Amino acid sequence: MRDHIPDTHPYPYPHLHRTVALTTGAAALTAVLLTTGCDGTSSSATASTGSSSSAASAQEDRGDATPRSSTPRSPAPSFTTLRLTLDARGGVRLTGGSRAAATAAGSFSVAGGRTHRFDRPADQLLVVLRHWPDSGAARASRGRAPRLWPPDESAVETGFLVDTSGWVRAELDGQPLRWLRRDTLRVDATNATAVGDTTVLTLSGPQGGRSGQPVPPADTRACAGVTPDLARQEVLPEITAGTTIPDALTRLSDLCLDIQYATRPGGRPGTVRQVLVPLAGHPTASAALPPTDNTAAAPGDRVLLDPTRPATLVVAR
Repeated sequence: MRDHIPDTHPYPYPHLHRTVALTTGAAALTAVLLTTGCDGTSSSATASTGSSSSAASAQEDRGDATPRSSTPRSPAPSFTTLRLTLDARGGVRLTGGSRAAATAAGSFSVAGGRTHRFDRPADQLLVVLRHWPDSGAARASRGRAPRLWPPDESAVETGFLVDTSGWVRAELDGQPLRWLRRDTLRVDATNATAVGDTTVLTLSGPQGGRSGQPVPPADTRACAGVTPDLARQEVLPEITAGTTIPDALTRLSDLCLDIQYATRPGGRPGTVRQVLVPLAGHPTASAALPPTDNTAAAPGDRVLLDPTRPATLVVAR
């Protein structure tokens, strides 16, 4: 009689258990797929995406992630036009597409025809408008316009710093002056000749980068070695009515003086009408080029200059 060997398998019918287990597992997987609405491929993609998102989040937490949506930085707008209009009462109005490029640098009283020393950053254009204070502007608006450099009243210089980012052309009352950048441009508006006169300075960009634009004349001597406020002897250059502005600037460069611009009617528009060179000894003393009479200082004469005052280049309009 054989000994009875007990069945140690927990289920008396192991083949039936495996069938039930496989059937149950398949049903559960089908239910999961039906619930998520995904097949095997999309489930793998979802898992992969989740892993990538987690990696990206971890990278962002470390501070070295690239923004998911990066908008390229717009380039700085190019300079187009800035118009500074000085009215008969001394008010300045800024207009034009590049008016935001101008920053006020203050207004300062100046006496005896002298200039205020504005601070100019190396990459900026400094525009200085010389005009009358309220009392002088009111007097001019009543028809008694003063001449240049009156001895009985102080003028005002109002400055603006302009970020041109390149060359611009300056026009005064519609007359072209010069191309310039990173420089100082002075305008004298104290010589109003009619009631309600306004002075308009226009700065224009290169308008598409046209070639051949003129540049300021280079100094022909080392003006850096000249003591700024010390009177000195110089020879007057020859400048006649009708001289072009670039030619006049070249001839004046030997004097190492600041230049301010003004306009007056008469003569050939856009050319030099007259140049007033400041002389030492009196706040209003000047040598006129061309000379106004035979007794005045003439080209070729040696004169004592007053470098604390600018020379005035009067342009015909």
